[in-house]
Amino acid sequence: MNILFSILQYIQNSSVEIIGAILSLIYLYLSVKQKVSLWIFGFLSSAFYIVVFFQSKFYADMSLNFYYLAVSVFGWISWKTGKQKTGSELPVKRTKLLEASVLTAAALVIYLIYYYILVNFTDSPLPRADSFTTAVSIVATWMLARKRIEHWLLWVVVDTVSAGLYFYKMLYPTAILFIIYTIMAIVGFIQWRKSL
Repeated sequence: MNILFSILQYIQNSSVEIIGAILSLIYLYLSVKQKVSLWIFGFLSSAFYIVVFFQSKFYADMSLNFYYLAVSVFGWISWKTGKQKTGSELPVKRTKLLEASVLTAAALVIYLIYYYILVNFTDSPLPRADSFTTAVSIVATWMLARKRIEHWLLWVVVDTVSAGLYFYKMLYPTAILFIIYTIMAIVGFIQWRKSL
């Protein structure tokens, strides 16, 4: 009986995180399937994770979810507009060398800005890792909105590192979610490659 009570209490105390994780799984499934409705679930899961990461003091991840709210709107419009222009879904494309160089530079600048802010203005327990995952996630999400296939490879790295961070902070539903994300990023890459 004590175990059942403990489980119920954990679910009650972690309900925002659990709902966010479920919405994120739906988002991920729809992303692999290239369904435009992924952006609705991305928006909703981001709203829940703003709360989760604020409470866990992962401030860069929290701010990343504000970005996800905005990019969900951008992604929705981008995918819908692409369909209207071509009569079919926005096509999957490879990232060109110049674009990859610009995105790499952008990730580095974003990392340095986040790292500076987290070290000097917050009590973030892991500023380097939090800054890294946030910077790369910003770039990867932009690439998803433009349907660049290589975004899946960035997610493999980010999701693996993030899973470790969330286990460290005892965010177990989120850590498990990010292990699933890592696996699904590989599946997503394979699926998207078929539609190149």
